[in-house]
Amino acid sequence: MTTPANTSPASAPFHIGFTLKAASGFDAEWLTPRVQGYTAEEAAQRGAELLNAMKNAGLVELASKAAEFTRQQYKGGAGGGTAPKRFEGGKVVAKGSSGDAEDCPHGRKLFEKGDWAAMFCQAREKSDQCPPLWRQKDGSFKAK
Repeated sequence: MTTPANTSPASAPFHIGFTLKAASGFDAEWLTPRVQGYTAEEAAQRGAELLNAMKNAGLVELASKAAEFTRQQYKGGAGGGTAPKRFEGGKVVAKGSSGDAEDCPHGRKLFEKGDWAAMFCQAREKSDQCPPLWRQKDGSFKAK
């Protein structure tokens, strides 16, 4: 691919941004690479090349390991800190704002059907899933 003379890649009219999220919880690792192109086809081809290069170079796995290492180094802050947050319904919310959801490190997803609602653990493996929380008459959520 050739770049038009006297232009910088930042001036390319087509931009593609990717969000690669390691898990459903708000605290999961995110990689947000971005590519540009002077045509839509060039931008798409560069996007595919970038994602393949990231995979082949082990960048996704390396980022996950680095994030895990960083979490292991955290010793806690002074002053008690704030409640952990998660992403739910398109919004960032504090864990526990929907009941006892803070006991689940994987994040929970709300399901509502007719007259019942429950929050289910989002762990990938069934054996790792926390028990569901069921909506109570007072609106809170509790495990059975």
